[in-house]
Amino acid sequence: VIIASDQNIVAQKCADIIESQIKTLPDSVLGLATGSTPVGLYTELIKRHREHGLDFSGVRTFNLDEYVGIPENHPQSYRTFMNQNLFDQININPQNTCVPDGMGENPLDAGPLFEKKIKSVGGIDLQVLGVGTDGHIGFNEPTSSLRSKTRIKTLTHQTLEDNSRFFSEDEFQPKLAITMGIGTILESRRILMMATGESKALAVREMVEGSISAFFPATALQLHERVTVIVDEAAASELQHKGYYKFVGKLQDDLIKKHRPSDW
Repeated sequence: VIIASDQNIVAQKCADIIESQIKTLPDSVLGLATGSTPVGLYTELIKRHREHGLDFSGVRTFNLDEYVGIPENHPQSYRTFMNQNLFDQININPQNTCVPDGMGENPLDAGPLFEKKIKSVGGIDLQVLGVGTDGHIGFNEPTSSLRSKTRIKTLTHQTLEDNSRFFSEDEFQPKLAITMGIGTILESRRILMMATGESKALAVREMVEGSISAFFPATALQLHERVTVIVDEAAASELQHKGYYKFVGKLQDDLIKKHRPSDW
């Protein structure tokens, strides 16, 4: 758990990890997330591409989720979000970017197909996540199986309410989404969780310090051997062991300066 002073530092620290991943493995497979939290991260990655030549030409990406029932060119689709906030502004091959298909003839086929695509490239090296106020990751809502794979999920009233601000009153708002499963996420070799703002403080506390439960899907991350959680002070405000995490962070920083792992 890394506690940064503000959301800009969170974005920079997350970008440091992704940059190191790409430089170590230029053909890395990245799992990406949408929503307001990773926007700062994507802005930082675009900056590093433009100013320092961070090369995405060999990178492949898989997005966590997509709405069912809206086309990819819809302004609220997650494909549109990713194109606008990252893909169109870096040198990634569009054919190497994969977002679940929410407009397939049979949406039930989309999950198994997505799983096959992930396996065909050897799995995800680094998965970026955010956490919902109710503990969902991707669109794995409370009560989701901790071994679930990519599939259709019905969105909760809380999620629909949280996302309603993106849709006008007379606009169709999907109630179904295709999402990577919790089991799929846990198969990633490394996970990078980011959270900012006071509204995420209770979710962060439960995720890091709560009991593992399908009622709070993000707690499943405790089962993974390599998860880095980067939060700002506001999102960390409810952590019981906040002082200890800062102490660990300082000692880890000192250790890395002396003995920096090649894949850190």
